[in-house]
Amino acid sequence: MLTATAVLKLKAGERRVEVPDAGAPGLRLVLHPSGRKVWAMRFRRPGGKQGNLTLGPLDTTGDESRAPQIGHPLTLTAARVLANEIARQRAQDIDVIAVQRSDRHRKRLQIAERSANSFADAAKLFIQERTTRKTGEKPRRWIEEARLLGWDFSKDEPEMIKGGLAARFRDKPVLDFDGDEVYSLIAEARRHGVPGMARRSTAPSDARGRHMAAALSAFFKWLHRERRIKVNPVLGLSKPPNSPSRRRFLTDAEIKKFWAACTALGSPFGPMLKLLLLTGQRLNEIARLHDTELTDEAIRLPGSRTKNALPHDVPLSSLAKDVLAEVQRVPNSKYVFSTNGRAPVSGFSKAKTRIDELLDIEPWVFHDLRRSAATGMAEIGIQPHVIEAILNHVSGHKASVAGIYNRAAYANEKREALEKWAEHLRRIAQ
Repeated sequence: MLTATAVLKLKAGERRVEVPDAGAPGLRLVLHPSGRKVWAMRFRRPGGKQGNLTLGPLDTTGDESRAPQIGHPLTLTAARVLANEIARQRAQDIDVIAVQRSDRHRKRLQIAERSANSFADAAKLFIQERTTRKTGEKPRRWIEEARLLGWDFSKDEPEMIKGGLAARFRDKPVLDFDGDEVYSLIAEARRHGVPGMARRSTAPSDARGRHMAAALSAFFKWLHRERRIKVNPVLGLSKPPNSPSRRRFLTDAEIKKFWAACTALGSPFGPMLKLLLLTGQRLNEIARLHDTELTDEAIRLPGSRTKNALPHDVPLSSLAKDVLAEVQRVPNSKYVFSTNGRAPVSGFSKAKTRIDELLDIEPWVFHDLRRSAATGMAEIGIQPHVIEAILNHVSGHKASVAGIYNRAAYANEKREALEKWAEHLRRIAQ
């Protein structure tokens, strides 16, 4: 039987030598000509085939505090403990070598998966898959969602945003994220701003926190569905509360000032903001207007660009056509409102600051223009169901069971209403 002292004194020769140990069945110390000493076992596998299993290199430190594991350095005592455990498994007809090979393969896959599943690479793939669906439809606000995760998809090739989440977690595996870290990212966005993105205000913003929570929730839900993570760290997290419903709308006197300020602001933001008020549509639905969505008589938005995923036609009034004629189009650009021709307009916070410098009214936001259009149309006698049709709302008159069967587009009513609203705006602006 080998002793710890004898094991250390054994010298390698010109040939590989195996020294059996009687302290455990099948255990032996393999001496390589290089001087390397390795513990191994020889035994019959289920079915009678000869099996060879390498346990690990000899541990010469004498440290017995570590639990013996295959592949780790082993003292004589640790090697015997491991060999006896393997003998017990063999007595239960377990093919130890097959199990060990399977474990090694699984560990190699885990290592490869961890390196391939960095936050940066996974976030990029997540956005790319969401924007290349077979239906051709892209989720709303996907450009903003990509920026929240640290990628800029507004250019021909995606770019990692300096200081963004993708840059911060360039090499961190998504498997390493837990609920605490995700919560801290939401809290950081709320209190200090989204990493890599300019802040409109230094004050805490629940809206920023909600947007970050929504982006991370969609991302980790996708990771879980794709079996890239086992547990979704976003589940159960508290999120910043929704803002109270706004009631702000522009009065006729404010609209007069707003229209003059838009004229002074010029193209592309001036006409774009006028068109928001004229049509009552959402900011991105007008700002990202594409040539294919514009006809001589109407704006025709596909379901991929509307909040309720339903196609939506917006008739153009004579004043809306005049406003579109004011746009100084970038040559060869497919976007109606663009500053560089390659992408639709962005930088709304700067445009808002510029127009606010020209106005002297109470604080307002872009979405208030949509509310102003709806309120203004109601005040001049346009019926609620027609206003809802113009706004592409599936609520109110269309929210009931009857609405499921009422597929009327109200095309003529919408055209007449928007023309009436445009004439009202024209009189105000004079």
